[in-house]
Amino acid sequence: MTPPDRSLPDTWFRRDLPVLRAVARLVDGPEHGGNPYLGQVVPASGLAKPDVLAAARALADAGYVEVLTTYSGEIVRFTGVSPEARRLTGLWPTPQGEWERLLEQLAARAEHAPTDVERQRWRAFADAAAAVGPDDGALLLSALIGGYVPRAR
Repeated sequence: MTPPDRSLPDTWFRRDLPVLRAVARLVDGPEHGGNPYLGQVVPASGLAKPDVLAAARALADAGYVEVLTTYSGEIVRFTGVSPEARRLTGLWPTPQGEWERLLEQLAARAEHAPTDVERQRWRAFADAAAAVGPDDGALLLSALIGGYVPRAR
């Protein structure tokens, strides 16, 4: 038991996130018509049913998943996931993730360029992107993902 003056143990990484990933995968897939039953989420998550139930309640309370319940409030089916859940599970891009992918792509192009001139150009582009840094890079990618690109003045 956790002493009253201590933080509770983490449930996000060991319980809630694996269940959210399983739900998102099943809701997004055509196999279950986008509405998987709790009994389908349990094996997909790799966790025991009591853990899946606890995670499902926490995820529903936080607005990450939409559920159907019985009259007594028991979760029986998942009917949707929030946009934030799609980003957290990787179904939709995040600015940080896309920035990392851009840096990887630039490095690969620099490494595999067919000529020295192209290699130098890609390397300069990669170096410039790295110099921008992850914070400003994520802001740029956020604008691109969201469809907003500032116009030149």
